[in-house]
Amino acid sequence: MAAAVQLLRRVLRGSPALLAAAGRRALGFSPPWVAAGRGGRRAALAAAGALGGLGLGLWRQAAMAASEEDEEDEELRQRFMAPPVSGLRELRRRRRELRSRMELLIMETQGEVCRALAALDPGAAFAVDTWERKEGGGGISCVLQDGEVFEKAGVNVSVVFGLLSEEAARQMRSRGKALKARDGKLPFCAMGVSSVIHPKNPHVPTMHFNYRYFEIEEADGTKQWWFGGGTDLTPTYLNEEDAVHFHKTLKEACDKHDLKLYPKYKKWCDDYFYIKHRGERRGIGGIFFDDVDSPSKEEAFQFVKSCAKAVVPCYIPIVKRHFRDSFTPEEKLWQQLRRGRYVEFNLVYDRGTKFGLLTPGSRIESILMSLPLTARWEYMHSPPQSSKEAEILEVLRNPKDWVH
Repeated sequence: MAAAVQLLRRVLRGSPALLAAAGRRALGFSPPWVAAGRGGRRAALAAAGALGGLGLGLWRQAAMAASEEDEEDEELRQRFMAPPVSGLRELRRRRRELRSRMELLIMETQGEVCRALAALDPGAAFAVDTWERKEGGGGISCVLQDGEVFEKAGVNVSVVFGLLSEEAARQMRSRGKALKARDGKLPFCAMGVSSVIHPKNPHVPTMHFNYRYFEIEEADGTKQWWFGGGTDLTPTYLNEEDAVHFHKTLKEACDKHDLKLYPKYKKWCDDYFYIKHRGERRGIGGIFFDDVDSPSKEEAFQFVKSCAKAVVPCYIPIVKRHFRDSFTPEEKLWQQLRRGRYVEFNLVYDRGTKFGLLTPGSRIESILMSLPLTARWEYMHSPPQSSKEAEILEVLRNPKDWVH
């Protein structure tokens, strides 16, 4: 059946001559409707359904399956911001493989988030930039800049493969990965969706998410695989209602799989986004995890899928609540100073940024998409005690439990 479907898909998109050849293979003779061009192709489907016999029944089933696949492909295209890096045909051929399912998930997530952001900032538009990596793979960068609501919002997809650089391998080994290279070479595949959203209004928090999958082939042919990711919030000013909503939404996504996951990954998030030289966190956290390779590949994938589907509902209601709030020049200045801290973390500590910069052929523009358009550093700046600025600093220095 699969071969018949592929044949018929070529037929329905091809010439009358190809249609005739396909008819001869499936039916044993050239059906009389094949010369009618596009109209004949439609007639082929109807006629195949009207004729009897086992061979014709299979032809009809193949016709229906091919038509359904074409409709599904078109639906996927409408949900994506651009064609997938691996191509729809290749993803369909490998549809049962987790790599294909993960690529479809990150493509769908990119589309969902971009559409949700664009609906809030209709005067702006995402620039969609597809790129290729000569060492293998490529990506799709979607960036909105200088909108009414968002100063900069980027949602990137990357699917890259090739040989892991020695620097990147060293970084992974430092996390306990026992990678055994063959002649110093480690074939790898990495894919993910990553986003940072910097709003204009200081009362709308910055949000970041990233969900990714790694696969590395060792010297003996065995493959190590793992997932990583997370979603976190970085407000300029503390709003407890927003913090509770954000964390509760992520907790619900985690609880579908294991009640232990949210508290574990919430703490990991607080620890990971710690700016050591400042003694404070980048934001009020969320969830963060890496090197997840249990309890099974399928269960790990389903968990990542739940987290990715929680991105829009955990963040968009917060934006809607505050993007029209009034603010003062002093509040805008504080936002710029907090963005300076964001830049410090991303350039000094962020694991994804380091991996990207250490991977040959990486697209620097996409890696540094996370940086805001504007930021500020002032010498020895310290907010007044009991101020709203001091309130958020206290939470960044001493993380809170937002859901109990």
